[in-house]
Amino acid sequence: MSVDERAPAVARTVSPPVPARRPSPSLGKAVVVIAPLSLTIALGLWGIRRQNTMWGDESVTYQLAHRDLSQIWHTAQHIDLVHALYYAVMHELFDLFGPGLLTLRLPSVLAMSVAASGVGLLALHLAGPRAGLLAGLVFPLLPQVQKYAQEGRSYAMVCALVTWATYALVVSVPHRARWRWAVYGFTMLLACLLHEFAVLALVAHGVTLAVSRVPRPVLRAWSVAAAGVVAGLLPLAIYSAGQSGQVSWIDGPVRLRYLLIVAVVGVACARAPLGARGPVRLSALAVPILVLPGLLLLTASLVKPLFVDRYVVYSNIGIALLLGAWMDYFHRRQRSSRIAWVAAVAVLAALVPPSLSLRTPQSRSNDATAIGAAVRKEGRPGDGLLYLTGQHRILTAANPEDTRLLTDLALAQDPASSNTLAGVELPAQEIAARMLEFDRIVAVRATRAHSPANPREEAKTSALRRHFRECRTTHVNGARITVYVRDHGHVPRAGVITAPVSVGCGSFE
Repeated sequence: MSVDERAPAVARTVSPPVPARRPSPSLGKAVVVIAPLSLTIALGLWGIRRQNTMWGDESVTYQLAHRDLSQIWHTAQHIDLVHALYYAVMHELFDLFGPGLLTLRLPSVLAMSVAASGVGLLALHLAGPRAGLLAGLVFPLLPQVQKYAQEGRSYAMVCALVTWATYALVVSVPHRARWRWAVYGFTMLLACLLHEFAVLALVAHGVTLAVSRVPRPVLRAWSVAAAGVVAGLLPLAIYSAGQSGQVSWIDGPVRLRYLLIVAVVGVACARAPLGARGPVRLSALAVPILVLPGLLLLTASLVKPLFVDRYVVYSNIGIALLLGAWMDYFHRRQRSSRIAWVAAVAVLAALVPPSLSLRTPQSRSNDATAIGAAVRKEGRPGDGLLYLTGQHRILTAANPEDTRLLTDLALAQDPASSNTLAGVELPAQEIAARMLEFDRIVAVRATRAHSPANPREEAKTSALRRHFRECRTTHVNGARITVYVRDHGHVPRAGVITAPVSVGCGSFE
């Protein structure tokens, strides 16, 4: 038999090529969910105790969440109504897992982790799996996200709810099922009840749908859901408007630079063609939620200063989506990945210093733990304790042992029994009279705080100026602790010179 005759037989024995196995879509989605979740948890647990310190707002959470639910509700009638739901949630968590810094901050870590997964799924839906993974991993690296993932406040929970409401919005557009819009509306309402300014994300969603030119039935469905959110939020907004004095400390935009930087970077990224999957484009979703909430808050600040960066921390959803999609676009355009790797390493290196500093007590505007410890160190048992102003009593409330041996000179009713944050103070004349009964007074002043012009505060400062002299001042993060001693010889008779008799300054060790 010739070679040519054997060839067909040989050919029949060769197996056909096996087609390359494509990765499972469900596997890709799992990676997009799990990788950002894991990274956010890891970064959140890194230095979560901040050297066992607590800042003032966290101290408020800690105090109020340890009260009964009825007390939380009664307190909310006077102040902090906007955070009442969050305090109730934290109350239940403290009951389940016990008090402590971990219980205070872990809910925020987990909430921001859930937000990171939502960001990844959003980018996956709008621009593909690689963009989804990159956006989900970028999100927890953002400094503002790292900061509020470790705070015992509501902002991480609000961010998670806005993220998943945004995802519900995007997936509801093509399907138009009523239950999907109901889920969107409920999630947005819950975010708004945790913090009113989450409603600004609702405006961004409306702009997204408008520029995307979605069909009228979709706009109608969104309008119904949005109206439900506004109606559900309206009672809270009306009642909390009467408590606007609690944001009187805002005298201008607080930490605006970060938002401006990420807005400029995000708009620059949006100039590239970033994904075109589905009726809603990624840029049309990301740019409004990045820019509009902060811009609207700044506009409102022309009437009354309201802008604080943490009120719109969910704007980071937009920059993460844009950066993730842009990196995906850049990777597809570059034949060599070396430039991409160099850029990624440079960005990570730039993030190291802020990531380290965010895990120190100095990264917050005050350190309630250090303030309380300084009061404890400077005071002697039986000394008078004076807060300038009385609202700053919360700065030493993190650990009641710090002030247990001192006498609060102005306090008439403690915070818990009066259903307030800082208690109820005595009339001005009684405060001044009580001050004269003490030879030493430890005074607590918040840094950069303006003393309100009211009789109580004027009586405190007047009595200190006329009857006491400053002995020494200790500066801590967020406050000044000053020891005053009684100057018994400060008022000489006419024509008579008396030597001042005063008490020593030594601290009690």
